[in-house]
Amino acid sequence: MKRIARNRWLYFMMLPGILYFLIFKYAPMYGVLLAFKNYQPFLGFIDSQWVGMKHFSRFFGDPLFWQLLKNTMILALYNIAFFFPLPIVIALLLNELRMEGYKRIVQTMIYVPHFMSWVVIVSIAYLFFTTEGGLVNEAIASMGGDKIQFLMAPEWFRGFITGEVIWKETGWGTIIFLAALAGVDTQLYEAARMDGANRFRQLWHITLPAIKPTIIILLILRLGNFLDTGFEQIFLMLNSINRGVGEVFDTYVYSIGISQGQYSYSTAVGLFKSLVGLVLVFASNALAKRFGEEGIL
Repeated sequence: MKRIARNRWLYFMMLPGILYFLIFKYAPMYGVLLAFKNYQPFLGFIDSQWVGMKHFSRFFGDPLFWQLLKNTMILALYNIAFFFPLPIVIALLLNELRMEGYKRIVQTMIYVPHFMSWVVIVSIAYLFFTTEGGLVNEAIASMGGDKIQFLMAPEWFRGFITGEVIWKETGWGTIIFLAALAGVDTQLYEAARMDGANRFRQLWHITLPAIKPTIIILLILRLGNFLDTGFEQIFLMLNSINRGVGEVFDTYVYSIGISQGQYSYSTAVGLFKSLVGLVLVFASNALAKRFGEEGIL
């Protein structure tokens, strides 16, 4: 109690974060019971009938399950393979800049897309790639080529989704890595230069090992949201032609839960997705510890 009293202002500063998690993260967990009930609005949450694993059995037995799992997994793997490494690369490149003014300008420019909504991002993509006056298709047509259905063709959908995520979030993702790089002892670089190490050797033997714990922790947290491919972006990009490759768990939950009013069934789908993320966090954390890293747990 004396320690708490002595650090009372630190605890007071923590209070908003604690309240946020209690109200918006922990309190709503009671709602997962909906996945095991046949919820009827006129009966209410408490009096609705218990049905056990009925909704899960229905979901796993639905042929659409495998299509949703495939689409979600492919988009998630694209994000891990193409998006996750880019903030690290950009942070390393920015760290090599010695002109502080130019470095700040570049940082500001790559941070800006993060503050745009997905509605704006998708609208920009539409202006560039639509066949009805889009800049890219007009350029193709001016060179004698045929216009390409970028926004309608299923084969372009996943590339567009990943590309939009990269453009919007890569700059913002560099902040944590730049902070980690700022903590690297400069004396290590000086010693390496005295031993004759060039820039690449310094990067490989000093910089990357210094930020490796940060990379691993962020990768573990990223795997926890592995199946969270983003509702708003995909919902805005979906149409009747690309739905076969674009329908994911998030959009499916919206269509059956909000549009069709199947609240219990959609809760079961959402709970399944959350459990997969939980398993991936524990598995990746155990794997990291096996290789000698700290992990997050």
